[in-house]
Amino acid sequence: MLQLHAPVVALMRDVARNVVMPRYQNLASSEISEKADADDLVTIADKESEIRLAEGLAAILPEAGIIGEEACAADPSILDRAGDGLNWIIDPIDGTGNFAAGKPPFGIMIALADAGTTLAGWILDPISGRLCHAMLGGGSHIDDERVQARESGGALPIAALAVYFMTPDERADIALRSQDRFALVDIPRCAAEQYPRLVLGQNDVSVFARTLPWDHAAGTLFLNEAGGRCQRLDGTAYVVGDMRRGLLGASSPRLWDMAAELLFR
Repeated sequence: MLQLHAPVVALMRDVARNVVMPRYQNLASSEISEKADADDLVTIADKESEIRLAEGLAAILPEAGIIGEEACAADPSILDRAGDGLNWIIDPIDGTGNFAAGKPPFGIMIALADAGTTLAGWILDPISGRLCHAMLGGGSHIDDERVQARESGGALPIAALAVYFMTPDERADIALRSQDRFALVDIPRCAAEQYPRLVLGQNDVSVFARTLPWDHAAGTLFLNEAGGRCQRLDGTAYVVGDMRRGLLGASSPRLWDMAAELLFR
């Protein structure tokens, strides 16, 4: 895995510099469209970024398949093989809604998975250049520094709850369960930002309803390898290709157990 790190990072930084950032705050209305799923945008930068990333990753590791967000939007059957064999998982721009609105945060996310197990993950912030990355069994790093997840230390745990893909009843239930138990904060609508917040002590708990692999493969590995915990609501591991809903992340196992009990039991 280590020999893959440098070429993957070089590719991501090249795409961020030459494809993504030139389009940031520089999109024509005709270059933004809505996908079939409501509240899900795509831009010309997403499409161009995925093409460049897919070509580069195929050259780095030709034996791996490619599971890209935009390719799956065009052909949903591609997602059916996400848990089979060795695959690159690509989110060409995570947080497209923010990117299209000309505001941060947004990021590029890449993971390498084998038979559903994430082996390595990379999360790049194109604006700041911050790179979060992890390898299975190798810990988590931000740029060149190894990091350990830490709690915020607030009087109440800080919770960022992504409830916009929940049903109205589910949203009402989680709001009631959260009352006076968590300090609720706005979500960034960008998993590439939310996972670092859990590691860096900015947030303690996060709930995700939709768990598509390009949004979560890299982030779950990064949080778990940093000593936090990200698992399904029943306590089982997140597996690429498992299309169940619901994922709970926390900056420590202690907070994960507490949040699971309060919010979902």
